[in-house]
Amino acid sequence: MSRIQARFTELKSRQRKALIPFVTAGDPQPDVTVPLLHAMVAAGADLLEIGVPFSDPMADGPVIQAACERALKHNVTLHQVLDMVHEFRQQDASTPVILMGYLNPIEVWGYSEFASAAAAAGVDGILTVDLPPEEAEEFIAAMKAVDIDSIFLLAPTSNESRMRKVSEVASGFIYYVSFKGVTGANSLDVSSVSSKLNELRKYTELPVGVGFGIRDGESAAQVAGIADAVIVGSVLVGQLAGLAGQPDQIPSTLAATVAELRSAIDQSV
Repeated sequence: MSRIQARFTELKSRQRKALIPFVTAGDPQPDVTVPLLHAMVAAGADLLEIGVPFSDPMADGPVIQAACERALKHNVTLHQVLDMVHEFRQQDASTPVILMGYLNPIEVWGYSEFASAAAAAGVDGILTVDLPPEEAEEFIAAMKAVDIDSIFLLAPTSNESRMRKVSEVASGFIYYVSFKGVTGANSLDVSSVSSKLNELRKYTELPVGVGFGIRDGESAAQVAGIADAVIVGSVLVGQLAGLAGQPDQIPSTLAATVAELRSAIDQSV
């Protein structure tokens, strides 16, 4: 059983919904990332999603694009992101870590070689935004060989065929994008998301996490009422941007936001 599956099983037994915060590795500077990850776990994060800086993050809106640019100014690479995960694992052996990014750096490294390095660092899941499930057989096999979950996206435009396909190949959980567009670009329509999740659950027993458009405790609580996990990114990355000149304040400030989201989610269930 993967760390991700084990965590969702444990949360279900406690009737608790998962909170998954997202930050970009190396933003605004590399030495902030690991302390921030620990702070978010202490504040109530159940899983962690770490963005791998990329020069053309096509699924992301301006807030996370800017985070990638800040990290890339420090030349943060995929190798360094794995070093950060390895450092995080020295103190935390249980919190699942998911890398979110784009396929090019992994292809350059090589699927099997990357999978081995990621597993050794302590990575539990990979979400590659620009890898469609129809073209992912070799990738999935390489990740499965080292017990890393392959996580895929579904969206409001996903039809029955796509939901079936993702349900067949995904592991860990399925990431449902709550609206059409890039991260941070729209508002949440909970009734529409609920309807789509009901349809999706005809094809999968995997947990479903919902991201995009979750900005505060109220929207997090609404999503917690219909999904297995609440994924929050842009609001945290926006706070990071505002504290770029005060890096020592980043862990405590973002931890306070995570704690607020955690409280709202728990009160809603």
